[in-house]
Amino acid sequence: MPTTTRAPKPQTTPLTSPRYLFPANADVLGQEARAGLEGCRDRLEQLLTIVGPRTLKDLLVPYDRLLLELSDLLGQTKFLFDVHPDAAVRATADKWYQEAERFATDLALNRPLYDAFVTLDVSQEDPETKYAVHKILRDFRLAGVDQDEATRARIKELRDEIIAIGQEFDRTIREDVRSVPFDPEDLAGLPEDYVKAHPPGPDGKVAITTQYPDALPVFRYAKDPEVRRRLQREYLNRGHPANEGTLTRLIEARNDLARLLGYPSFADYVVQDKMVGSARAIEDFLKQVRAASEERAKEDAERLLARKRRDVPGAMSLEAWDTNYYSELVRAEDFAFDSKLLRPYFPFPKVREGLFALTRELFGVRYERVTGVPVWHPSVDVYDVFDGPKRLGRFYLDLHPRKDKYTHAAASILIRGIRGASLPQAALMCNFPDPKEGPALMEYLDVETFFHEFGHLLHAIFAGDGRWVKNTDDGIEWDFIEAPSQMLEEWVRDPDVLRRFAHHHETGEPVPAEFVAKLKRADAVARGLDTQRQLVLGTLSLGYYNRDPKDLDPTAFLEDTYRQFPLVPFHRGTHFQCNFGHLNGYSAIYYTYMWSLVIAKDLFSKFQEGKGIVDPAVARRYRETILAPGSAKPAARLIEEFLGRPFAFDAFEEWLTKEGR
Repeated sequence: MPTTTRAPKPQTTPLTSPRYLFPANADVLGQEARAGLEGCRDRLEQLLTIVGPRTLKDLLVPYDRLLLELSDLLGQTKFLFDVHPDAAVRATADKWYQEAERFATDLALNRPLYDAFVTLDVSQEDPETKYAVHKILRDFRLAGVDQDEATRARIKELRDEIIAIGQEFDRTIREDVRSVPFDPEDLAGLPEDYVKAHPPGPDGKVAITTQYPDALPVFRYAKDPEVRRRLQREYLNRGHPANEGTLTRLIEARNDLARLLGYPSFADYVVQDKMVGSARAIEDFLKQVRAASEERAKEDAERLLARKRRDVPGAMSLEAWDTNYYSELVRAEDFAFDSKLLRPYFPFPKVREGLFALTRELFGVRYERVTGVPVWHPSVDVYDVFDGPKRLGRFYLDLHPRKDKYTHAAASILIRGIRGASLPQAALMCNFPDPKEGPALMEYLDVETFFHEFGHLLHAIFAGDGRWVKNTDDGIEWDFIEAPSQMLEEWVRDPDVLRRFAHHHETGEPVPAEFVAKLKRADAVARGLDTQRQLVLGTLSLGYYNRDPKDLDPTAFLEDTYRQFPLVPFHRGTHFQCNFGHLNGYSAIYYTYMWSLVIAKDLFSKFQEGKGIVDPAVARRYRETILAPGSAKPAARLIEEFLGRPFAFDAFEEWLTKEGR
């Protein structure tokens, strides 16, 4: 990996050290978080001492710095809660995250502050400033600041309750890691490196956990359906029964909040600052995707069932533990593509190096490794991002599984970049195979995930030179924020790009061209069925939050939703809603993944029109038009400026219905 060879030139904007991120222990974290929150309170008090007409200098500027300090405290304590190996630090981080969220609620309900912004005259200011103030006022109103005092007090109680319940929901999922014992012969069909990495214990049994690096290969490759069924049952029952009641309390509290604010449901409330605009529009969008995917999903289900009948003559249906397995078999047998054969070409260090090289070339940046700085775990790597002599920001990579760490993949903003105040710092937390424990061969889908999450990280870095916090990633419409990261996945699907870094971990030979050529068509296997599964998740997310919850039975609703999509098999006796973490973080708006994918496919079409998808000229325009502005303009306008037109459904529908047939 690249290392620092010279000191960067002095920067106007400092790379500030995170105050809370690297505590020596829980006590230090508590002291610094307390000081940070007290600093926020002091800033607020000073803001409210000024009387008379307000100006940008004495209102927006200090308020923006308050938001910046608060966002850093929130982002870092939430991150520590997810990744820190010390239980005491995690507990302290949880405590101060909730304290900071309570302050954020108080801030959003501060009527004198809102009244000051109402009178702020920005008619002569630049469009970026006007848009920031527009969002500030909108968010105050969505918080309920214009309600009477008694209502505001109840809103605060509910918001504090929702934060605490949500943390409880997430904690239960993270800590409920289960293990299923198998005989060594039960691993038949799994890759050789996986089997070697899972030797029998003293009792002769192989323990397979529900951590996804352990579980997903079993779902894809284990020949014995009973093995797949047993592990999937535990995987889908994580968080149950504890989260059954927790989810009910979360749904009820959010519904109470929405009704208090004058909305018929939490779904109607939470979309007010999204591109989609209304809960009804979510329903219409999901229907549009369903109509587009239905025919292909039927073809997919028939193809997989036909293959299953070769193993189980007379089989009448697919089971939930069949779809991944038979999708892989169809890829191998019908398209001569076995994703197991890709694994030797995806050793983790080579994938990371390839991702770095590609994004350096596309976006004209370089990554310089930083050593000797504090981190929360020895496995964490640190890099600074440069564009020529200019340092743009810093990122941290925490990419391998360990006990009590967040079990999926995500990007987190640790420090928001604001021009003249601080450079952005962000982190990836993933769970890819660890090179210290073997060849660390990745699944193809792991490689996609790495590119996806790195797309979030680059978005945070490139957008880190805005003037106002409300115009950073903090203000990006949530149903757009996934689009840039989804688009970066497209480069993994290009044979020429893949051969740049997909080299055999033993021989160093690039993945065979004829093998990669089959990838695109094989990748389309079960695409319609996969889309229908995403519709199940979107329907669940919306359905838990778009109705009065007093008569809602979450498990019954889960089963009913699967019945609405009969092509997607349901694993009876499981309680997926108890480990569907997005029901907390995304609430009613899981549709955003599919909505963003529609946009991502349209954005990528511009790269396909050029001199090839690795075209720095198109990438530079994309960086400057889509990524760098953050949320200085509405997402729809950013998209239109890049495409030269509003975004459309066509590219997505082409990908969904025709590609790979």
